[in-house]
Amino acid sequence: MTTIHFPLRPLAIAAALLAPVVAHATNGYFSHGYGAKSLGIAGVGIALPQDALAAASNPAGIAAVGDRLDLGLSLFAPRRGGDIAGNAFGPNASYSGSDKKAFFIPEFGYTRKLDATTHVGIAVFGNGGMNTDYATNPYARFGAAGKAGINLEQVFISPSVAYKVNEDHALGAALVLAHQRFKAQGIGIFGGFSTAPGNVSDQGTDTSNGAGVRLGWTGKVAAGLTLGATWASKIDGRFDKYRGLFADNGGFDIPENFGVGVAFEATKALTLAADVQHIRYSKVGSVGNPVAPLFAGQPLGSANAPGFGWRDVTVLKLGLSQRLRQDLTVRGGVSYATQPVRSSETFFNILAPGVVQKHLTAGATWTAPGGGELTGYYAHAFGKTVNGANSIPPGFPPGGFGGGNANVNLRENIIGIAYGWKL
Repeated sequence: MTTIHFPLRPLAIAAALLAPVVAHATNGYFSHGYGAKSLGIAGVGIALPQDALAAASNPAGIAAVGDRLDLGLSLFAPRRGGDIAGNAFGPNASYSGSDKKAFFIPEFGYTRKLDATTHVGIAVFGNGGMNTDYATNPYARFGAAGKAGINLEQVFISPSVAYKVNEDHALGAALVLAHQRFKAQGIGIFGGFSTAPGNVSDQGTDTSNGAGVRLGWTGKVAAGLTLGATWASKIDGRFDKYRGLFADNGGFDIPENFGVGVAFEATKALTLAADVQHIRYSKVGSVGNPVAPLFAGQPLGSANAPGFGWRDVTVLKLGLSQRLRQDLTVRGGVSYATQPVRSSETFFNILAPGVVQKHLTAGATWTAPGGGELTGYYAHAFGKTVNGANSIPPGFPPGGFGGGNANVNLRENIIGIAYGWKL
């Protein structure tokens, strides 16, 4: 019988460090990738496992990475904001939601081969999140006071197992343990539109825990050609302190998502790869429900209540990896995501402007003489503005907020470093 000894001390440290700092807003609010190597190749990873974080994209991938330990740290610098124009309650104005300018994001992964067919692993990583921090409250013209913004953090701890069906195919499964944190401030004005007016804003940080699964497959279907597929279940979540803000009495689930990938070894040194990922934001009421019913009398916090009106997002990721020398590999990639935020939904999304669509990434790995791997990457999310169209209803509360439009914008830069040990 084989005994599995996971490195518990690094795992505990990584989880403790990760919990209070995660904040992503790339493909919607999901990270554009997991693991420094994947992050440098536009997040590609479903058919191209590269390190011990592979299970975050596809648990079948850990069958291909061997025994290893990976630790990484990223610096995430988003610039987010919005403006309001043509509104009866005040002049045209622009607002910066970037009072907090940067976030550190650690990651951890460990994998081990048990026998000829069975591999196990564990990964700790930030799935995503959203942060806005407005020193000047965009909703002050309507009576709101103090700073405004939200902070959403999602941390995953994911033990995984992969089984090699044969030399060419592997199946994988991961348990996804999710920890969420949420805080809202400066939006108490919306308490008058809620089933629980005292649980809309300024209730401090609330937490939610849930569990789901991720399943995956990888298969070498021809010489140099690998395909992959993965699916992750929806994970139930609830923020009781904000039951007056989110639909269904504070419900805030992590959406189901799935994808397919391909990797092609064009030469012994050059690999081309692509992923397509689909995230079902619209199936989470608090995220996907439109805001319009609010102004027709349906209160926040109720069953099927108004939300942020996000659409599902489909992401196309393209990348390449080129080994220049035995000890040096470089990577690059681009990705494009469909737009989650409708032009009619920008009024609430001043708080959650997850609107970037295009990423450009680059990375490199240097292998030390002893076999350790030092990886660095840079990712840029090009600035995007979604201009509102009839986004602020005319009239006076409760049926309107003076008309005009809210416009939201976001751009991002991410730089990271990781070190991997082959055990």
